[in-house]
Amino acid sequence: MTPISRITYRRRVQFAETDASGIVHFTNFFRYVEEAEHALWRAAGISIAERDAEIGWPRVAASFQFKRPLRFEDQFEVDLVVAEITGKTIRYSAVLRKDAELAAEGSLTIICVRRRPGEPIRATDIPPHIRSRFAVAD
Repeated sequence: MTPISRITYRRRVQFAETDASGIVHFTNFFRYVEEAEHALWRAAGISIAERDAEIGWPRVAASFQFKRPLRFEDQFEVDLVVAEITGKTIRYSAVLRKDAELAAEGSLTIICVRRRPGEPIRATDIPPHIRSRFAVAD
């Protein structure tokens, strides 16, 4: 399988995602990026949360700059790009657009951790069978 480096995820704003002023609450932008991330992993032929997996992917950094509000029923796109891969982390950059206009841009960094019963989680190298599914975008 050819490694994947980007995906465009399309979505519509749901009413429950808006605040009292009628715009999307800022926390939902992080959810939108996470949904795009899960779509990216599915496109790579794997799941970020496989059952009984010995590894996990907590978020270690997330940021957004908001440029334009999104409102109920707005259709928008999340362009998610693999920006960097290290031995233990993957960093994505994300751009959200409505009608080709920039709504927000940000980044998300995840780290591969080992999970064993009775032990604290510890950072670990990204397994080769996962690492080989992704490529840093040009």
